[in-house]
Amino acid sequence: MRKKTRMVLALDETDEAKALKVAEDVGGLVDAIKINWPLVLSSSPEMITKLSRYSEVICDFKIADIPNTARLIVEQAVGRGASAVIVHAFTGTDSLQAAVQAAGDRQVFVVTEMSHPGGQEFTAPHAERFAQMAVDCGAAGVIAPATRPERIRKIRSIVGDLLILSPGVGAQGGSASDAIAMGADYVIVGRSIYGDRDPRGAAERLAAEIAHALSPRGEISPPL
Repeated sequence: MRKKTRMVLALDETDEAKALKVAEDVGGLVDAIKINWPLVLSSSPEMITKLSRYSEVICDFKIADIPNTARLIVEQAVGRGASAVIVHAFTGTDSLQAAVQAAGDRQVFVVTEMSHPGGQEFTAPHAERFAQMAVDCGAAGVIAPATRPERIRKIRSIVGDLLILSPGVGAQGGSASDAIAMGADYVIVGRSIYGDRDPRGAAERLAAEIAHALSPRGEISPPL
């Protein structure tokens, strides 16, 4: 993915027309659009292709299945234009390797721990092992929670140069600047953008916050 604003839109809208309008408004500003099952099920898998006209698309299907099924899901997603897919690691190394192999030159991101409070019950205690599995299986990166930014720093120490995407910014209470400061490459923002009356304006404000967080490190200049 490009690194223009370091912001990924989690487009969990279920109205197809509204989703496409939001994508049109912010597609040139965000570095990728992440979609999940609600939008695909309320429209069709063709939504992946439609959204890819505005931005790179990450299919957040959190794949957790046997290797053959994982392979089939990844193949369908990338075949429709997805640039990346998100998978779980708890199903085992064989399933994760199958997903990575099926992705080919597209990217696979591995969940280390979920961003909601319940994520601390089962995923967080195993997050470091999941992160190491991502490294060992050749994934492009991992998912680490902006709602617990101190965990991002720990995960970074394990994954090295792999990309870290951090969900939970905005409605879940996570801070974009804190996530970036702890080592995230991208922050994932959903309702704070697509639920705003002015999605473009909301995205611009968050982009400015991220740019400010990065500017002392000399990595990015304000995009606006």
